[in-house]
Amino acid sequence: MAVCDLFKPLTLLHGKAMRNRFMMAPLTSQQSEFDGTASEYDQFWIEQLAQSGYALIQTSAATVEAGGIAFERQLGIHSDNHLPGLTSMATAIREGGALSAVQLHHAGHRAVPEVGGIPAPASDKTVKGVKAITTEEVERIRDSFIAAAKRAQLAGFDGVSVHGAFGWILSEFLSPNLNDRTDKYGGSVENRARFTIEVIEGIRRACGPDFQIGWRLSIERYGLRLEELREITAEIFDRELIDYLDLALWDSAQVVREGTFQGKTLLSIFTELPRKGVRLGAAGKIYSAQRAGELLDEGCDFVLIARAGILQRDFPLQVKANPLYESPKMPVTAEYLRQGGLSERFIETMRGWQTFVRPGS
Repeated sequence: MAVCDLFKPLTLLHGKAMRNRFMMAPLTSQQSEFDGTASEYDQFWIEQLAQSGYALIQTSAATVEAGGIAFERQLGIHSDNHLPGLTSMATAIREGGALSAVQLHHAGHRAVPEVGGIPAPASDKTVKGVKAITTEEVERIRDSFIAAAKRAQLAGFDGVSVHGAFGWILSEFLSPNLNDRTDKYGGSVENRARFTIEVIEGIRRACGPDFQIGWRLSIERYGLRLEELREITAEIFDRELIDYLDLALWDSAQVVREGTFQGKTLLSIFTELPRKGVRLGAAGKIYSAQRAGELLDEGCDFVLIARAGILQRDFPLQVKANPLYESPKMPVTAEYLRQGGLSERFIETMRGWQTFVRPGS
């Protein structure tokens, strides 16, 4: 498929169409204020992205409850005090011509007490000395996701993306290794998926027919079973519960090494599913115009740009100007990132990503 096809519009089930096939992935920047309010650095980052040619821009993971925090200086959406900053971010994205979404996040058992987190495990065995959350607590957190989505809508965002990846709470409940509950949220695949489904359905009811809902899913680690995730995704596609699926892959070309789907790419296992009107995209080592175009050939409707968008903020514009564009090679110097507009807070976060920032720079 020609790289120019990346610039064709893409309709979604709800709300406005994407103007092209580039979505900015949700990126942990740890540059918000300590109480979760958006900082001047958050605003400047979003303003840069808004002028960079993306069709849809997701914020970094935003806490739906204060106790669900996973990182210092994590963006928040659990309080009305967060609305002014979020509104400014949504306005900047809209003025730049892109669609916008807040990524809704709760860390679950991975909540970090040192920054105010309260671990909320699905099972007694997951965190030493911490009991599994009760059925009522699961329902409270579900309702916090829904309330956060309403807050995002009030702030002017076009939608939300529900974070169901990386062992955070919704992913945790999907895992038979991390979820040994005996209530309605544990046991069968249907029960373990109930939390995710109820969050998505609740957001749709609360936010109406024009609001967009995405779902971020990862497949690896945390005891997740590929066959089960495929089954759950097939149902979500068939019922058209979401507007888009964001497959968070470490490598978009990764091949399954064992089991039922051995030898197939992880991506193909999901692109082969009938998806009706739901759109599907993937993240994972997309560093060139060519790779982005190949993903459309492999069945994606759009691509999610992550690290390549930090290296070069206007990745879509670079691709449009040069169909042979390739990202700068990593590691890069801290000064290179400064000149590109990254804050010192964001640069410090990137130092924690292996091979991203050149040591000593």
